[in-house]
Amino acid sequence: MSDPPRPESVWAIVVAGGNGTRFGSRKQYAVLGDRPVVSWALEGARRATDGVVLVLPSDDVALAGRWDADVVVAGGVRRSDSVRAGLDAVPHDAAVIVVHDAARPLATPAVWAAVIAAVADGADAAVPTVAVTDTIKSVAPDGALVTLDRSSLVAVQTPQAFAGDALRRAHAGRPDATDDAALVEAQGGRVALVPGDPHNLKVTHTDDLLVAAALLPMTTRAPQR
Repeated sequence: MSDPPRPESVWAIVVAGGNGTRFGSRKQYAVLGDRPVVSWALEGARRATDGVVLVLPSDDVALAGRWDADVVVAGGVRRSDSVRAGLDAVPHDAAVIVVHDAARPLATPAVWAAVIAAVADGADAAVPTVAVTDTIKSVAPDGALVTLDRSSLVAVQTPQAFAGDALRRAHAGRPDATDDAALVEAQGGRVALVPGDPHNLKVTHTDDLLVAAALLPMTTRAPQR
């Protein structure tokens, strides 16, 4: 089965501007398989889009030539600042902009295609989701616990796709959020949910690299565009 058609002028922002506080070092450069984590994320972006902006820590921008990106820019203090730095480098006529965390190296071509297709079909944003399998409890300030109904919960992944104008409006005023789709929701935009992939893990701790290495052969890679 062929991939769904995608609109012209699709750009990606790969966010790799963090310092890896929980990881203990800059996890975007940790080796997974035969190359750095960020290289896997860039490969997925390159295959799915027409152009790629890579956001790095400011003191690493000098290393731009190592990476397969059209533009490399310095990130900011917060994730939202880094996304905005990348957004400033995306052509203004980009119809769809996809934001992806470099810490998710296993995102498959199918996930990239699904979020882009949902925005091409009219959504302001599209996010991949997977079911929550653990029991989730909310902890009140006084320590009281409330068990949430996990059947109504989903875990959200990246890549997340956006109509270009919707993402720019959402970031006007420089708001802060850990999830760009939340900013679009706050603007009244329509966010579509598409099936994510349980293998699309986020590398947060060093042990996650061992899991990612085991999952790597299971993530299918489409031929290069």
